[in-house]
Amino acid sequence: MKIVILDGYTCNPGDLSWDSFKQFGEVTVYDRTDRNEILQRAFEAEILFTNKTVLDKEMINQLTNLKYIGVLATGYNVVDVEAAKEKGIVVTNVPGYSTASVAQHVFSLLLEITARVGHHDQSVKNGQWSSSIDFCYWNYPLMELANKTFGVLGYGRIGKQTAQIAKAFGMNVIAFDRGRTNHDETVRKVSLDELFRQSDVITLHVPLFEDTREIINKQSIVTMKDGVILINTSRGPLINEQDLADALTSGKVKAAGLDVLTQEPPAKDNPLIPLDNCLITPHIAWAPIEARARLLDIATDNLEKYLNGVSQNKVN
Repeated sequence: MKIVILDGYTCNPGDLSWDSFKQFGEVTVYDRTDRNEILQRAFEAEILFTNKTVLDKEMINQLTNLKYIGVLATGYNVVDVEAAKEKGIVVTNVPGYSTASVAQHVFSLLLEITARVGHHDQSVKNGQWSSSIDFCYWNYPLMELANKTFGVLGYGRIGKQTAQIAKAFGMNVIAFDRGRTNHDETVRKVSLDELFRQSDVITLHVPLFEDTREIINKQSIVTMKDGVILINTSRGPLINEQDLADALTSGKVKAAGLDVLTQEPPAKDNPLIPLDNCLITPHIAWAPIEARARLLDIATDNLEKYLNGVSQNKVN
C-alpha cells in the first residue's frame, strides 16, 4: 500500500517520527507540496495525508487510486469532502489533539497583554532598571485578571478548557454556545449580544463557517465594552482585520492577542502588524511537541481503524 504525506514539515519538522505509519505500507513524506506537484507525487497513492495542501474536486477526480485522505489537523476545509464522498474516498480529521496547548496559548497572549512581561524584560536588558532612580518602574499599564469577565465565544473542547483556566485566575466566566446542546452548568450561558456587552476579555473558539466569518466587525465591536481585550487562536477570518485595526487605534479595543490571521503568511501591509497593542504569534498555539505527537498518534489510529473497517473521526 502506497502512503503519501504531502506536507509533513509543519507537523513534524524532524523532532518526531513517521515510523508509526510504516506498519501500513510504503511511506513517502514531502515537507511541502505545491499544487502543480500533487498529481505527480500522489497519483499512485491509496492513502494520502495533508495538512494545508488543498485537495479540491478537480484534484480528487484525477487521483484514481485514492481510497483515504487523512487531514493532519482538526479543520478539514482544505479537502472537498463531498467530492471525496462521491468517489468513495473516506476523509478523517484529528480533533482534540491541541486542546491543552491552544488554551495555554490563549493565556500566554492574555498575560503578555496584562503584565507585559516580555516588554519589561527587554527594558531591563536595555538598561532602564539599572538607571532608574526608584526600586521599580513600569512603563506599560498593568492589569489584574481577577474579577474581570471572561467571555468564551464557542464552548467546545478548547472553550471549556479556557473557561477552567480563567476561573483559576478568579475571573467571572460567561459563554456563548452557538446552538450546541450543552448541559455544562459551570459557566453562565448568554446570548452573543450579551457576551459582547458584558465581557472584559473575549476569546474566540468557533469554527469558520459563513455565519461566523467576520463575526468580529465594526458593528459587533461597537456593542463591546470600551477597553475590551480580544484573543483569537481559532481562525483568522473570524475577524474583519481592518475593523479591528481601527478599533485598536481608537482605543475602543484595548488590545488584541492573535495567533491566526486571515492570510497566512500575512501580507506585509496587514493593518494589524504595526500596532503596539496587537500581539501576533505565527499560528503556533497547536505546535508544542506534545500536541504534535498526539496529532500523529490519532492520525495513525484513524488509519488503523479505517483499514480494520471501523469508522473513526470520519468527516464525510
